[in-house]
Amino acid sequence: MSEASSLTESVAGKPSPITAWLARSSPRVFATYAIIAAFSTYFCMYAFRKPFTAGVFDGTYDVPGLGELKWKIILVVSQILGYTVSKFAGIKIVSEMSPARRGLAIIALIAVAEAALGLFAVTPAPWSAIWLFANGIPLGMIWGLVFGFLEGRRTTEALGAGLSASFIVASGAVKTVAVWVMGWGAVEVAPGKFGPGVVSEEAMPFVVGLMFFPPLLFFVFMLSRLPPPSAQDEALRVRREPMNGADRKRFFMAFLPGLLVLTALHFFLTALRTIRDDFGADIWRELGFGTKPEIMTWSELPVALGVLIGLGALMRIKDNRQALLVMQGLMAVGAVLVGLVTLGHEAGVVSHEAWMILIGLGLYLAYVPFGAMLFDRLIAATGWIGTAGFMIYVTDSIGYLGSVSLTLYKDLGAAKLSWVEFLTGMCYATSLICTAAFLFAIVYFARRTRPAPTTPGVRIATS
Repeated sequence: MSEASSLTESVAGKPSPITAWLARSSPRVFATYAIIAAFSTYFCMYAFRKPFTAGVFDGTYDVPGLGELKWKIILVVSQILGYTVSKFAGIKIVSEMSPARRGLAIIALIAVAEAALGLFAVTPAPWSAIWLFANGIPLGMIWGLVFGFLEGRRTTEALGAGLSASFIVASGAVKTVAVWVMGWGAVEVAPGKFGPGVVSEEAMPFVVGLMFFPPLLFFVFMLSRLPPPSAQDEALRVRREPMNGADRKRFFMAFLPGLLVLTALHFFLTALRTIRDDFGADIWRELGFGTKPEIMTWSELPVALGVLIGLGALMRIKDNRQALLVMQGLMAVGAVLVGLVTLGHEAGVVSHEAWMILIGLGLYLAYVPFGAMLFDRLIAATGWIGTAGFMIYVTDSIGYLGSVSLTLYKDLGAAKLSWVEFLTGMCYATSLICTAAFLFAIVYFARRTRPAPTTPGVRIATS
């Protein structure tokens, strides 16, 4: 079989015309197609996960063992718990799934999530929270399935940065759509005040999901037509294969100290992201922007652009070890930025809008590589045959435990603090802890990997 035919061969047999065309196209054309497909697929997924966070969901309910909790806290925690269960399940499911099944799996999982939102709309509170838990379970595996189409390529940094921009922009965008949907049919009952529209808070997530399901099908189709990594990709980034339980254990134990530190710091980064994201509407209201829901969209655009430029530039670094270390250095810079701009905001020299944008930039510079290029480069730098999806889901599963812990702590242990005050404290703690942890990780992986060989070959970790 020729190299061209090998490159374009699909798992099912004969490649589609689109797959064959992509295999022959230039790197720029391929990357553009792949970014559009991956970005749009994951953007659509957010329409099934985040719209409900735009609602107010007033009221409190007694939770056995915890006491009185705000209704919105209960809903956010319920979905995050389902998402956390999904991340633990994804350690096995995503790392073992064959490429041929990824596209169908994405559609099936999101269909289940949408059905759960439909049941949420018609189930009385507080029992309806069960359906947000059910909604989170399938959605937590979508990221790994989408990234599985992109990893192990020469352009993975650019592809991963493009994919990551989706959840930065989508979270605000779908919440803006959600506010708009709830305003359908609203009547002004007083100057500047509107009565409820025809779509209730409870039905809004299901309606938003229905709006995004048709485009989701199209973009998953696009994604499923990507050819597998070429022989040149494999030579530069190591061949990618599903990992069984024994493979996963050997990899984790081989780099135990460094991976434990990365997993621990991801706990804090994910918790901070959850507070800024899931309660972003509440934070913006406290900052005086309650009548401007569009700010939740446009404020994320410079964040996404900054992350795209910063992380996408790493693609120019061909040596995997050097790229791994530079990437972690950039992530440490992001952690430092979070603390510095928060200090400036408290001192009154950084405006509310600039603070939210800049902590988002610092946070996502540190957070985004965990879901894409960090472990892709680690595998390439060590020469380990496997898939980045394994460690992505290990760190994510622990990270979302942090989200649950901090969200509950806000309502139970720090209820007197406003969301802005709580976010400020989280920024300081995350900045200090994560900066120190990143510095340790840089030193550790610098010692555990070797410089690039002078002749082509597979690099292995040092003993």
